Amino acid sequence: MKILCGSGVLSKACSSAHWFPFSPVIPAEPLLDQYSFKQDMMVVSTQRAPGVLTIPSLAFQKAITIRHLRVIAALSELKLVARVSEALNVSQPAVSKQIAELERIVGAPIVKRERNRLFLTPIGQRLAEYARQALNQLDRAAFDIEAMASGVSGSVSVGVVSSVAPTLLPGAIALFKGSTPQASISVKEGHFVELLPELETGELDVLIARIWQPQELPGIAQLGLFAEPVVVVAGRNHKLAKLAELDWGDVVDFPWILPQANSVARRAIDALFAGYGLTPPANTIASLSLTLNLALLEAIPALGLMPQRLAQAHAARGDIVSLPLDTRGLLSEARCFWRSEQVDTNPTLTFFLKCLEKATEDLKTIPFG
Repeated sequence: MKILCGSGVLSKACSSAHWFPFSPVIPAEPLLDQYSFKQDMMVVSTQRAPGVLTIPSLAFQKAITIRHLRVIAALSELKLVARVSEALNVSQPAVSKQIAELERIVGAPIVKRERNRLFLTPIGQRLAEYARQALNQLDRAAFDIEAMASGVSGSVSVGVVSSVAPTLLPGAIALFKGSTPQASISVKEGHFVELLPELETGELDVLIARIWQPQELPGIAQLGLFAEPVVVVAGRNHKLAKLAELDWGDVVDFPWILPQANSVARRAIDALFAGYGLTPPANTIASLSLTLNLALLEAIPALGLMPQRLAQAHAARGDIVSLPLDTRGLLSEARCFWRSEQVDTNPTLTFFLKCLEKATEDLKTIPFG
């Protein structure tokens, strides 16, 4: 039976995927011109196209170990063998041995050395990416199996941006835990740009964020949840607090509490000022902490942005006031994101998404104006 290497296409008679194609082009002489092995009394062989590295999947699966995966995943982050050995509690020679074994298994270099640091080659980077995904899935499997054995149905990990968390998550989590008290849920708060890679690698099951410019993401499903205005807020004693009319030019020179530079939210805010013909504020404090931001608004004459419903709640307590400025729908749409294949394989996630939709429906019955 002949299969063309590097094509990724298997004949119908060999649809059980005995081969794992790697596609990087390598300049070195071919390591092997032909592979062959026996399984179930059937010989499978290939003739490789020039310059294309192909690895038999069964041989790869038998050779690769959890230790290999942990080493390449740690190496991609730590760069130094000494740090990897310390993190994994093994000797440096053991780490070097694992790297050498991986290179023999793959048949190509996975690291390049510069002084005392190691950098992954493109093949090494791809292998590290798959290693992280596999390790995440193994960790998740261990937790879920333990949970099932003790009567807990599973877990879901949620990433969320700070401007959505207090508005939507309490209701969704209340629904989720009310129906599945034995299930586990974890929440991580951060920026969209730092949470999205964790969703893609499986560290997160679902991501909830405000969107500035909606876009399609390969392999990621998304659902619009609700739209809520973002408003400009100030401390109750701010000199602008009692003004009935304001211009954006009136506020640009005050201190501003804003998201971190280069975040999606910060880029959207900068674009908002530019849309009014203004340079974004230069006097800024980068903070995502609601508690700290409220204290800062009281302590200094700073301005900030807050979801309207949250701003109304704190204004009712006398903490802040909303200023009469048009934010032009800035970051008003909230969406959730998840890996497309997860819904069919993770019933806990599927149920949590239903809880999100139900909480969104309840939220829409509350007027924002």
